[in-house]
Amino acid sequence: MPSGSPRLLVLGLDSVSPWLLYERFLPRMPRLKELLDRSLRGTLTTVDPPITVPAWAVMFAGVDPGTLGLYGFRHRRPGSYWDNYIPTSRTMRRPLLWDRLSRIGRRVCVIGMPPGYPPPAVNGVYISDFLTPDNVTDYVNPISMRGEVDQAAGGYVFDVTFRAEDRERIAQEIREMTTKRFAVARHLYAKEKWDFFALHEIGPDRLHHTFWKYFDPQHPRYEADSKFRDVADEYYTLLDAEIGRLLDIVPEDVRILVASDHGSQAMQGCFCINDWLAKEGYLAFRGKRPPAGTPIEKTDIDWSKTRAWGAGGYYARIFYNVKGREPQGILAPNKLPEFEEELSRHLATIRRPDGSPMGVDVRVPRKVYHEVNGDPPDLMVYFANATWRSAGTVGYDSPYLSENDTGPDDSVHSFEGVYALSGAGKGPGPTQKILDIAPSLLSLLGLEIPAEMQGRPIPQFV
Repeated sequence: MPSGSPRLLVLGLDSVSPWLLYERFLPRMPRLKELLDRSLRGTLTTVDPPITVPAWAVMFAGVDPGTLGLYGFRHRRPGSYWDNYIPTSRTMRRPLLWDRLSRIGRRVCVIGMPPGYPPPAVNGVYISDFLTPDNVTDYVNPISMRGEVDQAAGGYVFDVTFRAEDRERIAQEIREMTTKRFAVARHLYAKEKWDFFALHEIGPDRLHHTFWKYFDPQHPRYEADSKFRDVADEYYTLLDAEIGRLLDIVPEDVRILVASDHGSQAMQGCFCINDWLAKEGYLAFRGKRPPAGTPIEKTDIDWSKTRAWGAGGYYARIFYNVKGREPQGILAPNKLPEFEEELSRHLATIRRPDGSPMGVDVRVPRKVYHEVNGDPPDLMVYFANATWRSAGTVGYDSPYLSENDTGPDDSVHSFEGVYALSGAGKGPGPTQKILDIAPSLLSLLGLEIPAEMQGRPIPQFV
């Protein structure tokens, strides 16, 4: 690093919103509060879509999801209807901060930043992320560090199965996963004077999905007297203790960034986008309506009469059945603008179960991003500021589900995450954009900002 340039530690807390960090659980986190009190802190506006992949990649690349070619956890392969793939570390089309630092000889250690499998080669150590496939052995780079990582963790854990009913098991596994990850972080941090050290913890996200309705009275399915009512408080107490143990070995001259990729909020329900498309004449099934809960890819679709279909998730990914692009496409390419306008207007008329406007936000990738690379959906549709999920299954009597169609789920993502940077002043700061983090950190390190970065340095960070 240039003479006098600081070293950096990044604590990445997945799915933590301003309300969660600065209000609801702060009384349970004295060590983090101490850090926040000597930091500039505030709201970090995330990307579109507000999903772990692509949000962390955007944070450290300084370009938007379309430029990276990342639109969520699943992407549809061109020329197919149902052939999906999960993005990997090789999917991204721009270097990330640790790549740039490695190229100039700076020492970096990255733990779990997604998408991180296979773990890329860096000038240091990279442990892959929660999307690491089961039973693989190449999850640490260099692979010679794998035994040391496993020993430090007592058996490294990438993720937990969380959309399930056995919540006692989930709570225990989340705690164990977080404890193991921080044990590895402390072990590696103590090994050398890293120029850049980043840790991603997925535990908060899994906790919110599984236990939100037990700690938030505003949740539509709030359970006040459940045996799980203290699970979230206990987890955030544990998380704070783990953070504190790591901070105990961090020298005072190291700058610390606490950040989240997006926020979380109570899930209001799940909207059955494909049932709605079928009812409105955009999607046609052969024969009888499929049984309730049938995955759309398992249905018998009459493609000769289908103009559009959707996929489930935090937002509805809608695809057009285009002649010459899809195997049985019927929409003429020159008619797409007219069809897109019609469908967008129609989507905007969707209402809530009580008859009030749903508040549908329809976004077109080519109008949202600087570049549109990879395999985007044709439309991105949010329901009620993303408080309603999109269902990927069909066959329901009503387009409104109170629960996630893929399993028990208490929360969805929101567009507001958090940031806190030590050594940049104290107290509340202005809302910042996740796109601006990478150029800000480069500037903080005294390094040149590449012209290809779309973000700009945050003045308060430098």
